[in-house]
Amino acid sequence: MYKLIIVFAILVAGIGAAYFIMTEEKKEKLPVLNPNDLNPEVVDESVRNIGYGHSIGEFSMTNQDGETVTLDEVKGKIHVAEYFFTHCGSICPIMNKQMQRVHRKFKSNDDVKILSFTVDPQNDTVQRMKWYANKHNASGDNWHFLTGDKEDLYQLARTSYFTLKPAEARNLGDAGSDFIHTNNFVLVDRELRIRGYYDGTKDAEVTKMMRDMENLLEE
Repeated sequence: MYKLIIVFAILVAGIGAAYFIMTEEKKEKLPVLNPNDLNPEVVDESVRNIGYGHSIGEFSMTNQDGETVTLDEVKGKIHVAEYFFTHCGSICPIMNKQMQRVHRKFKSNDDVKILSFTVDPQNDTVQRMKWYANKHNASGDNWHFLTGDKEDLYQLARTSYFTLKPAEARNLGDAGSDFIHTNNFVLVDRELRIRGYYDGTKDAEVTKMMRDMENLLEE
């Protein structure tokens, strides 16, 4: 009888171990994306040949509460970045409705931040961003609507997050048409490395991103 109990215990332990291994294998290991993994047209020439070690660069912006937000806000945390503008009538409302889903799911988790950078700082003042944040029920301190100097905002998009579309890259010589309008959400890990791009207008893509965020939190 005693031997049967031991055999049963070993069998149960083995099944548990096998289940754990299979579960871990099912989790998708997200790639670490560097500039040379991407379409060269979305990457600034100054960083285009980097194949290892890329991370989000320093920045200093102002959020909807008039507070200065820097890279320190997301160091050691998971964050999602997007570029939008408050008077956009096409993709931005869809994107930020989707981002509300992300906010609701993770707003009580201090290890998750959302950074929504404006592409139109001339019109997106702190007051305007506050109105927009309230409109999207952004509560707590994990969803920042950020404005600042246009050159700084666009430089960050081109040398850190790589959210510029190829068609927009061709307009760089024309200051009047220098405008970023992308539907991408960018997922960044605790070490400030890009781990994925997701279409922020599609429910299934954002659902996948949230699963990937949960996996990153466990890494």
